[in-house]
Amino acid sequence: MAGHSHWAGIKHKKGAADQKRGQLFAKLLMAISVAAKSEPNPEFNPRLRTAVLQAKDSSVPKEKIDAAIKRAAEASQNLEELSFEAYGPGGTAIMIEAIGDSRNRTVAEVKKILSEAGGKWAEPGSVRWAFTRTDANGQNTDANGNFTANFLQELNDEDKNKLRTLVEALEEHDDVQKVYTNAR
Repeated sequence: MAGHSHWAGIKHKKGAADQKRGQLFAKLLMAISVAAKSEPNPEFNPRLRTAVLQAKDSSVPKEKIDAAIKRAAEASQNLEELSFEAYGPGGTAIMIEAIGDSRNRTVAEVKKILSEAGGKWAEPGSVRWAFTRTDANGQNTDANGNFTANFLQELNDEDKNKLRTLVEALEEHDDVQKVYTNAR
């Protein structure tokens, strides 16, 4: 019964789970580093405080959180926040938020994911009109918040599956933080 070892099955499952957990930790720590660039003290930086709470909720070790804040305070990384616009299957509007240390690399990689998964790159401003920025209370804001769709678009089952595949591919990328769509 070669290849049917109980341990081999556990090893493969654990490896996949550890990889997903590592990707989540990397995204959360990058968000902390970007938030800490302006003010490294969470008591005076609500954005940093929120990022730290999200990391703690996801069981990121305190040492890793402290190291991310220290790295940002030393300004050794040139991380920048990026927003991209795209169209998905069925003409769905897509907003992509990312944090990267190389704008050109991140743009190229996101464009590649879009082209492979049936999406189309959109010029700045061509999709943003379909979304409004809202804070945690659902109030409109110009500051960093979540995007809320101004209208929802109906998709057939085939386009829904294609969109789901596209969003999953984008979210697997290390630099991509959040993906918003106006699909129903």
